[in-house]
Amino acid sequence: MPQPSISSFFMKTNKKEVPTTSNSKKRKSSAMEEEEKMEVEPVRKVSREDPEVLPEKVENRAKLEALFPGLKVMHDSWMKALLPVMEAKSFSDLATFVNGRYKAGTVYPTKENIFKWAERPLKSIKVVILGQDPYHGPNQAHGLSFSVLRPTRPPPSLLNMYKELEQDDNIPFTRPSHGDLSKWADQGVLLLNAVLTVDAGKANSHQKKGWEKLTDAAIKAVSMHCDSVVFLLWGAKAQEKSKIINVNKHEILKQVHPSPLSAHRGFFGCRHFSKANEFLEKRKLAPIKWHAISHN
Repeated sequence: MPQPSISSFFMKTNKKEVPTTSNSKKRKSSAMEEEEKMEVEPVRKVSREDPEVLPEKVENRAKLEALFPGLKVMHDSWMKALLPVMEAKSFSDLATFVNGRYKAGTVYPTKENIFKWAERPLKSIKVVILGQDPYHGPNQAHGLSFSVLRPTRPPPSLLNMYKELEQDDNIPFTRPSHGDLSKWADQGVLLLNAVLTVDAGKANSHQKKGWEKLTDAAIKAVSMHCDSVVFLLWGAKAQEKSKIINVNKHEILKQVHPSPLSAHRGFFGCRHFSKANEFLEKRKLAPIKWHAISHN
């Protein structure tokens, strides 16, 4: 997840990890003070049946929710877009496997949080951040890629994302003590893992069981039904998804994964968060308030 970019003005030299000048520190400090004075807009709760988003309901929700009770939180717009995959036998086979794993032991996230990424309307998506599979430790995964439940402290990859936000002079950001990214999701950031469940303590244990068909369909749905979305593809596996994204409609930003094993090879200084906002603003869309998670 090589594709041509539709906005060549983003092709700037990455900022290296060098000491920040006193002037740039002063500029960012001033901007941060102004931003932090602003009250973060309250989350707009959108009903699954919101007529502005989707005028028709999905009639067979109950049948699908019998396979995965967690589908109750999925917005109808997502349900409609993903119906061809979820009505296929492979999806029921996936449900049999996953439900069997829940009965056999501990699986993350909890059943009710598997589809948390799809709570908000499909057409509200402005930025996509792809992950691999859920965190496999207790009190971590809750259905949003890279995000962890409070009061769990940010894991290493998320901590590196915070470090990148802090060093970007175009982003006012104060590092929070928690790792809950729900306030990003509330603004239209799709935090999607390629695989949606995992056995406790066993990374990648649910790969190639069927989740990839559903999440690929979700990426295709965003590409098809949304306009001017920024896809942040970090790491080789995420970058493979670029082939199913319409580059004539959307912006794709690629870099190494923020993991401690690779972040120093280009993630630090990539400015993907501010570049995403620059693209949105160029398309007359509201930028993401990345600092919103700093406000408890």
